[in-house]
Amino acid sequence: MICYIVRHGKDDNAVRGGWSNAPLTEEGVSEVKAFAEKLSLNPTLNITDIFSSDLLRAKQTAEIISSKLHIEVQFLPLFREVNNGVLAGMKNDIAKEKYPTLFWNTLEWDECYPEGESPKAFFERINLAWENFKKLIHKAKGNVLLITHGGVINVIYHIENNIPYSNKNKTFSVKTAEMVQFEI
Repeated sequence: MICYIVRHGKDDNAVRGGWSNAPLTEEGVSEVKAFAEKLSLNPTLNITDIFSSDLLRAKQTAEIISSKLHIEVQFLPLFREVNNGVLAGMKNDIAKEKYPTLFWNTLEWDECYPEGESPKAFFERINLAWENFKKLIHKAKGNVLLITHGGVINVIYHIENNIPYSNKNKTFSVKTAEMVQFEI
């Protein structure tokens, strides 16, 4: 079985993402519609199930794809991006003023965002979610599609390739509305 993982479409890069509920931009909606069209024209993908993070940008992406493929979406909150606490949805210029040295790669392994989670907690959440997800999809009749976030995909890439994970550098990057695959 193949698990196709898609990063949500483009959202507002003037705000901090994380647990932000910022919607897709017009460009994001367009790129996801084009991506969904490509998926619908490729029956060899044999996608029978769609899962998604429940944050708005992923949810909108999933709903666009779902309507094109005529497959219902199941939302999985554990596949949300890192919980960046008070920074979620904050304008970048305000975040830089209030928290000038606070960035994902400046956090220590067990240091939390204010009212958020640490890199360690994020990794552990995604690791558990991924292990449970693989058990869940084992019963799927075909291949599955998971819509989530760049940070989540980076962690999954590390897990599946047995590469130690760190928030200090990003080993694997996926563009918006881009798909990667893992054999399960």
